[in-house]
Amino acid sequence: MSPTEVARAVAAAAERLEGKVVRTPTVPSPWWSATCGREVRLKLENVQATGSFKLRGATHALLRLPAAARARGVLAASSGNHGLGLACAAQALGVAATIYVPTTAPAEKRHAIAALGATVVVHGDDCVDTEARARADAVASGRSYVSPYNDVDVLAGQGTIAVELLAQWPEVETVYVAMGGGGLLAGMAAYAKSVRPDVEFVACSPAESPAMAACVRAGAIVDVPCHDTFSDSTAGGVEPGAITFPLCRDLVDRWIEVDERAIAIAVADALAHSHLLVEGAAGVAFAACRQDADARGRRSAVLVCGANVPYARLRAMLAVAGR
Repeated sequence: MSPTEVARAVAAAAERLEGKVVRTPTVPSPWWSATCGREVRLKLENVQATGSFKLRGATHALLRLPAAARARGVLAASSGNHGLGLACAAQALGVAATIYVPTTAPAEKRHAIAALGATVVVHGDDCVDTEARARADAVASGRSYVSPYNDVDVLAGQGTIAVELLAQWPEVETVYVAMGGGGLLAGMAAYAKSVRPDVEFVACSPAESPAMAACVRAGAIVDVPCHDTFSDSTAGGVEPGAITFPLCRDLVDRWIEVDERAIAIAVADALAHSHLLVEGAAGVAFAACRQDADARGRRSAVLVCGANVPYARLRAMLAVAGR
């Protein structure tokens, strides 16, 4: 799918999702602006109904399913937030959902998914293994599989964030987005560049799990060793044949990787100075913005992608940050 086709899909998704998800605010941040030495504003997807942007793509995907497919139910694989979004959307639309999660998914996220009425199946230590099992079971049962990123309708739903951001801050020049499977950044960048080709998108990855960045550097989807990271929402490999790979390769302007201490300090600073509870993936975007000397003087937006951080992980990050 070309960037132009994705941009059109995002515009259509924005109309379908009107009134069905929160139109999240973009707010000035005096502290981050002073720290980064340029104007910084925050796009607050952490206040989305499920505490994460993932509700957008999940809701859009279910809205696009034929009635017969909805009646059979859906499956998904997720490290947490996509599963939570799909469970919430499925509950709202009366669709049965089964969510497969890796063993690394925080217990709090698993319980939250189950509380929304979805069936939770724990399988695999890596998201790629979890996705493979979920897809196989979807085929065997005749139910629809809803990918966290490798799905045009999901990607289009995530991209609606850019529709809002550009309407809220037309002057934005650089956007920092945490990079996992690439659906969020691909959708946002495809739409934004269709109306503002000069807008720069920076893909932000934890150095311990830089799967998409490594694939783009290699020129193909490859197996990338991924280690534990505070950014559990972006951890894991890229699924073979992912539609997001060529989009990320062509649309990302720059790539930045940040270490675990930088993520922890960013999360602590967001809490202390912006009064925002954010998860590790949002900390990745904050940390990348702070260390990006190449963006000096550019009006910068940080996508605060989620707030679903388990208490134990928050304590661990605050300890690493020395707070």
